[in-house]
Amino acid sequence: MRNFLFLILFSIFFQTQHLSSQEMTSDRLEELIAQVSDTLMTNGNSIQFLYKELPLMCVYDANANRMRIITPIIETKELKEEQLLNMLVANFHSALDVKYALSDEIIWSVFIHPLKELSDHQVLDAINQVYSAAATFGTTYSSTSLVFPGNTKKKESPKQKKLIKRG
Repeated sequence: MRNFLFLILFSIFFQTQHLSSQEMTSDRLEELIAQVSDTLMTNGNSIQFLYKELPLMCVYDANANRMRIITPIIETKELKEEQLLNMLVANFHSALDVKYALSDEIIWSVFIHPLKELSDHQVLDAINQVYSAAATFGTTYSSTSLVFPGNTKKKESPKQKKLIKRG
C-alpha cells in the first residue's frame, strides 16, 4: 500500500512539473532578445541584434532542438599566443556557461544549449555572458563575476620556445 501511494504521489508530481515547465520556442526567443537588445533583425532561423553596442547573433534549429548565441571577438591572424592560452584557461575557470571557440579563422564567444529546455532566465543570462566574455577578452576573460577555483593564473608574457632536436 505504501509503494502504491508513493507511485501515485510521484505520478502527480511529475505531471504537474511537466505541465508547469515551458518549452522555449523561436517566437519566445525573439521576444526575450527584443526585451534587451538595442536593435534586432530576424532572418530565417537567425536573430541578429545589438546588445550594449556589441553585435550578437542567435541561431537556432527547432527540429534539431539546438540554439547558440554568438559574437565574434578577434581574427586568428591577430591572436597572440598568450591570448590563446588565457582563453583556454578561462574556458575551464571563468567563462562559465559560454566558451571561447574557433571557427572560420575567428575567435568567438559562444553559448550553446538545447532550445526547448531553455528558460527565460537562461536566455537573458546567456546574452549577458556572451557579451561579457567578449568584452573581457584580453583582460579577465570572464563571463560573470564567478570563477571556479584552481589554477586560474593567466599567462602574462610569452616564454621563449625551446627547440627540440630530433636525431
